[in-house]
Amino acid sequence: MKRLIVNADDFGFTNDVNRGIIDAHHRGILTAATIMATGGAFQQAVLMAKESAELDVGVHLTLVGTRSLSNPAKALPATVRELIVAIARGLVNPLAELEAQLLRVVNSGIIPTHFDTHKHTHLLPSVLDAVLSLAARYGVRWIRRPFDLPLPAGVETTRSKRWTSRAMAMRKDGFDRAASARGCRSTDHFAGFQITGRFGAPELAAVVSSLPDGVTEFMCHPGHLGDELREAATRLKESRQRELEALCSLEVKDALRKSGVVLARYRDLA
Repeated sequence: MKRLIVNADDFGFTNDVNRGIIDAHHRGILTAATIMATGGAFQQAVLMAKESAELDVGVHLTLVGTRSLSNPAKALPATVRELIVAIARGLVNPLAELEAQLLRVVNSGIIPTHFDTHKHTHLLPSVLDAVLSLAARYGVRWIRRPFDLPLPAGVETTRSKRWTSRAMAMRKDGFDRAASARGCRSTDHFAGFQITGRFGAPELAAVVSSLPDGVTEFMCHPGHLGDELREAATRLKESRQRELEALCSLEVKDALRKSGVVLARYRDLA
């Protein structure tokens, strides 16, 4: 059986991103989203999540490119490379920062079903240890396993994305051992990293049509391209509108039906 969890990152980033995520859920194939406790539109995302009972909501844990919640006077590192240095120097405590973010979500009344991290920083051993510790402590069973499936024929990516994907895959065995030891689960497969910011309906339909048996998480970043998003500090702007249109397209819904792929949520998995 082929099951697909379609998960939107960055819930709470901006108001127009929030609206795009909810539209993709109600009109399209989106089944889950991960909320950013540090996002400027966090409170709106909380209200929207509570009004969308069928949407799985997890936490998009963030250690780069945002303000700190554990130490509000500080900004977190701007890049993953800077984060690695900051952790090594004891300038960032991943467990303390991520627990502060998780508590903001939990205290808002949301019970998270899953975790992922901005820029997949939980592939760093110290961050993975913190995320798995929080998952065990707060009863979160699912964590993203961000090792991309091969792209189907005709779907293109960039050389840098291919290289980064291959480098990430080198962490697969260590990731699996650590997650298994803590009793934390992941989907069988993952897709979306290599085509982030680069896909529309035809590419998404091709990915759906090529899915293997088992459960796959597809990562996406839908949104409406409003003034707030245009001015936000992100490279994903016009692409969020294209992703929203793809997630709601008849072409993609037809691909699901023809391929026998069943939409799923984390809460439904045994």
